[in-house]
Amino acid sequence: MVVKFTPQINKVYFINQYTLYQIISGNGGIQVDFKNYFDWKDKAIYLEKGQYIKFLSDDFFVLKIEFPNETIFRNKEFRVLFKHLISLGYIDFEKSNSFQKIIHQFNSNIELNTIIDTSTKQWYLQNPFKANKEEYQIIFDTKEIIDEQYSSNINTKDITAYVNEKGYNIQSLIKSKVGVSVKSLLSNKKLLESKKEIVFTDKSIKEISYDLGYNDPAYFNRVFSNSVGKNPIQFRKDFDYQNRDRFSQNIMELLKLYHTQERNLDFYASKMNLSAKTLSKKVKDRMQTSLGKLIRYQMIDTSKSMLYQDLSIKEISLQLGFEEPNHFSNFFKHYTGESPSQFKNKKYNN
Repeated sequence: MVVKFTPQINKVYFINQYTLYQIISGNGGIQVDFKNYFDWKDKAIYLEKGQYIKFLSDDFFVLKIEFPNETIFRNKEFRVLFKHLISLGYIDFEKSNSFQKIIHQFNSNIELNTIIDTSTKQWYLQNPFKANKEEYQIIFDTKEIIDEQYSSNINTKDITAYVNEKGYNIQSLIKSKVGVSVKSLLSNKKLLESKKEIVFTDKSIKEISYDLGYNDPAYFNRVFSNSVGKNPIQFRKDFDYQNRDRFSQNIMELLKLYHTQERNLDFYASKMNLSAKTLSKKVKDRMQTSLGKLIRYQMIDTSKSMLYQDLSIKEISLQLGFEEPNHFSNFFKHYTGESPSQFKNKKYNN
């Protein structure tokens, strides 16, 4: 299925089929599995069954493509798009001319296999974990075992025993390439699924703890509280699944209006009728980030738009409130990894 639509703010969109999202336009953050992302621009986002996506602003316009199971399962390598190891799975289509061409020419008759094939090739070119294909297969074999058996009493030793090592030390491989241990992958999966059970079901905390393989609900409460910073009941209340709190929308609207002139916490706290301390806490609790980072995301987004419009670096630095053009250039390079000129040149090279 292929559809373009304007998603509702803060509505939880559950993923029931393997899905690609491309955000065509919009401003603000998205949330996938309790993590907020503000650097979604120029990316094709891949989500698997059981995940969810939520849009934290009301001005998004998105393309959604759902893939039938047979398209995904025909090649084991396709799982690199959908099995997220530590963060969101995506393709940076700005760097892929073939992917851009497919999406721009896309219609309902296009072969969905072409999108998956091209995306997988691009993912391997991006090579986010600096591994070879054989190493990736071992890493994702391990991830699949964790995803399938996290609620049992499986441990690190059991997981490594299931995987065909092919001469690799699995724990060392995953730690060196992914940056986390096998034990952390397992505990992170259990934590994620416990969050979903807490906020998306009416089950008691005791029932959830047993379903996830814990023998002692009190121990589950301690593990959850130590990992999240709040107990399961408070986490359920704060997520506010049914009521769709507009806090995120309100703060993003203020940032969009004032980020070029105002970067002070007190200013935004006053606009929200909150103390600076309360605003900081609410941003962290509701959006899993800080106000300073949100301002920087907004500034980077605005500066990229201005560069695409062929404004000079001097003009952009003035509009964004920098005292000198080189201050803006240093800021841009620090947070994007490339200078404004390099970013601008890509537009013409593509």
